[in-house]
Amino acid sequence: MSGSDTSHVVQPANFTFTAENKAEADRVIKKYPEGRQASAVLPLLYIAQKQEGWVPRAAMDHIAETLDMAPIRVYEVATFYTMFHLQPVGKYHLQVCRTTPCWLRGADQMTETCKKKLGIGLKETTKDGLFSLIEVECLGGCSNAPMVQINDDFYEDLDPKKLEWILDELAAGRVPPYGSQTGRKGAEPEGGPTTLKNIPRPGGAPAE
Repeated sequence: MSGSDTSHVVQPANFTFTAENKAEADRVIKKYPEGRQASAVLPLLYIAQKQEGWVPRAAMDHIAETLDMAPIRVYEVATFYTMFHLQPVGKYHLQVCRTTPCWLRGADQMTETCKKKLGIGLKETTKDGLFSLIEVECLGGCSNAPMVQINDDFYEDLDPKKLEWILDELAAGRVPPYGSQTGRKGAEPEGGPTTLKNIPRPGGAPAE
């Protein structure tokens, strides 16, 4: 996980993309003008992470060679973004948003629920390798706070009981529906839209 001390992590000696992922990497690189291939560093790091579950140093070195970059430039990018994991994480990687809207609506409770339910602290992984836990800054779902990102999916409008149920489902091998856990669509207000509903019609009749 970005920002963590990874000196204890056992690093693989080498890394190469699978044939399928190499084809995807080549497709991405071709999007950029000649001489600007370094712009593909973010998507290539993401492809490497999808392949390995994390981004080992060997993968960063391979990406640097592929894009004709100094390795330190790839390290700088990979260590800046919390989306890149610099050590192995659980099968289900929990990212609790802790920025102001989520914090005001119970982010601390979400973190404590995960800790208590899973028996781990922040930046730790359960012994069975199923879950890992971190806190992150804004995930962009402010109107549906509080929320937790699990792998690539957003679980929104949470409370401790809903989050415990989601963790139980994942532990049982089932993937619960992501998105709002209260049933609202997108970022619509709780209870449904109300804008312009009470503007009187000509003659005094209320709008429907």
